Amino acid sequence: MRVQDLEIPGVKLVGPPPVYPDARGSFSEHWSRRAFEAAGIANDWVQDNLAWSKEAGTVRGLHFQSPPSAQAKLVSVLRGRVLDVVVDIRRGSPTYGRHVKAELSAENGLKMLAPRGTAHGLVTLEPDTLVLYKVDGFFDAERDLGLLWNDPDLAIDWPEIAGAAVSDKDRVQPRLKDLPAYFEWDAA
Repeated sequence: MRVQDLEIPGVKLVGPPPVYPDARGSFSEHWSRRAFEAAGIANDWVQDNLAWSKEAGTVRGLHFQSPPSAQAKLVSVLRGRVLDVVVDIRRGSPTYGRHVKAELSAENGLKMLAPRGTAHGLVTLEPDTLVLYKVDGFFDAERDLGLLWNDPDLAIDWPEIAGAAVSDKDRVQPRLKDLPAYFEWDAA
């Protein structure tokens, strides 16, 4: 399995997995503990979440959970396409406030690993998009937080269609400059 380290420590682009076609269609291992651990990704995934978006331009994020309920996420697209974004919110990190992004699609089979201490978000690039999130911590409504998706200080180059649909919660998240220090950088 191919794993590409991105510019933010701990953020990885994974895949695509091998695909085995035959007369019926194809088969692939979407996730395998053995394959991921061999590639150095040993999270203990505890929950799968599905997010279906009806419209292209739907924004989800930028989300995270604060300690002690922090989560890492492994994001993949089962149908459609998204621009996936991860922002480093670990105070003291050499990449604090920076972001990375990648196009994930059902066709390209890529996955984004967003470690604890990052905020994750996406925008759908096609209607009827289905996204799968594997998380290594259970949902905690009291610690479910976010960062303003279109904060100008983040300088995320969202596609023009971004914002066609945004939840009320995501419209009022704080900007990075107003975000408390939920995470500290640990270089170890």
